[in-house]
Amino acid sequence: MGDGDGGWESWKWDESLFAGAARYYVQGRLPYAEGLADVLAEALGLDGRGRLLDVGCGPGVVALRLAHLFEEAVGLDPDADMLAEAARLAGDQGVTNATWVCLRAEELPGGLRQLPDRHPGGLVPLAGPAGRGRGGEDHARARGRGGDEAAELPYPPPPDDAIVALRRRYLGPDTRAGQGIRNTSPSGEDSVFRAAGFAPARRVIVPDGRIVERSIDDLVAMRFSSSPSAPHLFGGRVAEFEADLRRLLAGASPSGRFSVRLPDNILSIWQPR
Repeated sequence: MGDGDGGWESWKWDESLFAGAARYYVQGRLPYAEGLADVLAEALGLDGRGRLLDVGCGPGVVALRLAHLFEEAVGLDPDADMLAEAARLAGDQGVTNATWVCLRAEELPGGLRQLPDRHPGGLVPLAGPAGRGRGGEDHARARGRGGDEAAELPYPPPPDDAIVALRRRYLGPDTRAGQGIRNTSPSGEDSVFRAAGFAPARRVIVPDGRIVERSIDDLVAMRFSSSPSAPHLFGGRVAEFEADLRRLLAGASPSGRFSVRLPDNILSIWQPR
């Protein structure tokens, strides 16, 4: 299917993209590597000064994880429900130097357009396991699910392909994104940053590889935390979809437990030339 027919270039953002997903996010999403903050601090030479600007912060998972490395952390997201969840989590975790701004990146005021620290022009890191993204269909798929690896896991891996097939049975073959369709994702970030005056990306690996246990509730939350299967897309059939999903998962693992080996995280860092 071409980019003109459901590709990201023709897709337009709208406020319903993650409608109803915020309360499922923390339970549903896979955790970041335990060493993420330490590796980022070493890679950027952080010394507790400056401001962290997390664009598209969702419920603030990354901003809250890294806030102690900066004087101030600012989470930016256009979804008010996500920011309300971020504020709640900040309170639960005792993070007092984080603020939350309900805006799209294109609407940033001048005072927030960079990550000011001792490096002029700021630093732009992106963190996440391969395949992870707030809107991606396959954001929860982890490495090493086939053959010998699956045999070593204490429980079966999640039946990802069957879950996607179930979603398509309800919502059609195209990948839904808010009120539109987005069958492809943007790429070429390095070219964009280089054109803006940054040096080529530097890649830093944050090792993981932990095996985590996931329940049926966790996998249902994972699905509802993703934009292609956000709760609002199912309309009056959301309870029916959830019931079918739970039956599928129960059939895939009689114990109701699943195992996932977490992939390494990848930091892509652009610095001014």
